[in-house]
Amino acid sequence: MKTRILLLYLFIISIAVFPQKKDLTLKQATLQSYGFYPRGLSQTEWIPGTDNFSYVDGNALVKGNVRNDRTEKIISLDDLNNGLSSLKIEALSRFPRFEWMDGNSIKFWAGDKLVTYNITTKTGTSLNSIPEKAENKDEASNHNVAYTIDNNLYFAANGTSTQITKDENKWIVNGQTVHRNEFGINKGTYWSPTGNYLAFYRMDESMVTDYPVIDFSVRPAKVNEIKYPMAGMTSHQVTVGIYNTKQNEIVWLKTGEPKDHYLTGVTWSPDEKYIFVGILNRDQNHLKEIKFDAKTGEPVKTLFEETSDKYVHPMHGPIFVKGKTDQFIWFSARDGWDHLYLYNTDGKLLKQLTKGNWVVTNLDGFDASGKNVYFTATKESPIDRDYYKVNLNSGDMTRISNGSGNHSITLNEDGKYFLDSYSNLTVPNKTQIVNSDGEIVRNVYSAANPLADFNIGQTKIFTLKSNDGYDLYCRMILPPDFDSTKTYPVMVYVYGGPGVQLIYNRFLGGGSVWFNYMAEQGYIVFTLENRGSANRGLAFEQETFRQLGTKEIEDQTLGVNYLKSLPYVDSKNMGVFGWSYGGFMATSLMTRTPDLFKAGVAGAPVIDWRYYEVMYTERYMDTPQANPEGYEKADLLNYVKDLKGKFLIVQGTSDVTVVWQNTLMYTKKAADLGIPMDYFPYTGHLHGVRGVDVYQLYDKITTFFNTNLK
Repeated sequence: MKTRILLLYLFIISIAVFPQKKDLTLKQATLQSYGFYPRGLSQTEWIPGTDNFSYVDGNALVKGNVRNDRTEKIISLDDLNNGLSSLKIEALSRFPRFEWMDGNSIKFWAGDKLVTYNITTKTGTSLNSIPEKAENKDEASNHNVAYTIDNNLYFAANGTSTQITKDENKWIVNGQTVHRNEFGINKGTYWSPTGNYLAFYRMDESMVTDYPVIDFSVRPAKVNEIKYPMAGMTSHQVTVGIYNTKQNEIVWLKTGEPKDHYLTGVTWSPDEKYIFVGILNRDQNHLKEIKFDAKTGEPVKTLFEETSDKYVHPMHGPIFVKGKTDQFIWFSARDGWDHLYLYNTDGKLLKQLTKGNWVVTNLDGFDASGKNVYFTATKESPIDRDYYKVNLNSGDMTRISNGSGNHSITLNEDGKYFLDSYSNLTVPNKTQIVNSDGEIVRNVYSAANPLADFNIGQTKIFTLKSNDGYDLYCRMILPPDFDSTKTYPVMVYVYGGPGVQLIYNRFLGGGSVWFNYMAEQGYIVFTLENRGSANRGLAFEQETFRQLGTKEIEDQTLGVNYLKSLPYVDSKNMGVFGWSYGGFMATSLMTRTPDLFKAGVAGAPVIDWRYYEVMYTERYMDTPQANPEGYEKADLLNYVKDLKGKFLIVQGTSDVTVVWQNTLMYTKKAADLGIPMDYFPYTGHLHGVRGVDVYQLYDKITTFFNTNLK
């Protein structure tokens, strides 16, 4: 009896000293997943003219310094609201997104008003305002604001609005993104350095075929027509206008024909005399970088051309060197890797600034002298992001960031100090001050592991060799109580398409909280980056050109065969899941290699690339007219008859990225052939499922795998 009491006592003590870890719930892994990613310092910025930096902590703006670890609250939310009260602005419920105007004042949007707040006087001032229904707002250096209402463009100065375009045809759209957000285009307006001129896109879609999207929320349901240019069909036509705010006049750039070419990288020269535009042909294999006269719209000179037997994929315009009006940096993959090149504005190549079998992912800025440019790259590893500087004169390159992982850098205005926030598999998030020589000055912030109290399995990152010698990065998440003497079912998560990378040396390896929930459910969760994916060089990406799906399947099969070689993998119970291009891949794997997986889930899959949009599809597949064999081979309707495993498709009914017609064609073909499969529509949702329905979506996917793989 005494022995039992002693054992019970020891058990209770052990629980108190070593508390049991918790299991994630599905709700936590979906609707509440944001709470399980490491916290960082919010809105970290350097304060102009100082070595101080600021960040938002709760409802206050806090100041820190390079030389010591003391912090000081400089503005509270109450301060802001009190200072703005005279402007008749509704009280802010949280600290707004802001930027420093100088060392003593910040500016931000409060509803439809652009305001500034002075820290010393604790007063607010209105800089500008726009109508409540305005969209796509874009602020100039002089606080002019461009915006759109419906399909027309306006600008506001000192709260007074002027309409710039007056197109009554709703299919002529001004001041918004064009070319379906391809080529790095994320807005439709471009202010000149002084804010006196506004370059903008004008897109004429009237010649594009109408496409129906059904609104089921009304009685009866109604059709909303959109313009969706499918591969090989008529595309829209884009021009660039330059609006003079003083003279209220528009000059149109004479960009020539054919009119369905692509206009990319719209950039002003620092002296406002010229506009630089990349003109890419519809085949996307010939780019001309052209300098235009901003006053007349006439082309001045073709600075250089880039060509490829496959495709050219411009994502950036010229980036002017600080303090120079006649030199800019150009991104190019002409040597097989994305690197930086220094040009003058006459089109003369001055030098290649970076070189090697790695890619530059971002250009981050210059030091005060303009002699050094800072950039982020994959030089250490394709799954890392590190920070470097290169001297424009000598070409000497210095690594700034410290420690393996993914670094995000905020540099101060003179380039002497940096705030380096980074993460890796074992470091949730850490922010350090680093100097221009890459030396750590001190640690500013270390995040706690938000999953420390939960039963989380090990995440591993490793490589496998493709059949032609490439390193293919893999991520494996093991169940929390993994036992190598047991066997576990597998869920393979796949994307596989160009322009996307899934595996990183950062917290959770780039995976989601739901992946870890599935590992908790007893699955090995596996992902492989196949040929065609991003940031591995041009040859790696272009392996899949004109044959989407084929080499990706080869690489994914290699990964599955590796899994089958492991003694702890239940090779009879393997499933695959992917969304968008990943949905195309999941469907491909379930039907083109029908014995590979027992069950699969495809979210919003492309079924037939002839039904996907012009810009993306024609880059990687050419047109259906030019590449009929490639389109036919990739058409998944041809393989429905081969489906053996349990298969589920899910998609939003209002998807305007991968149109719903893809899924409906597939389910109809399955019905015609008597092939059993499952399908669930998410009514009214777009390309992704949002809001509370996310829980039901992942509950359905989890239940589907639990039912069919265990």
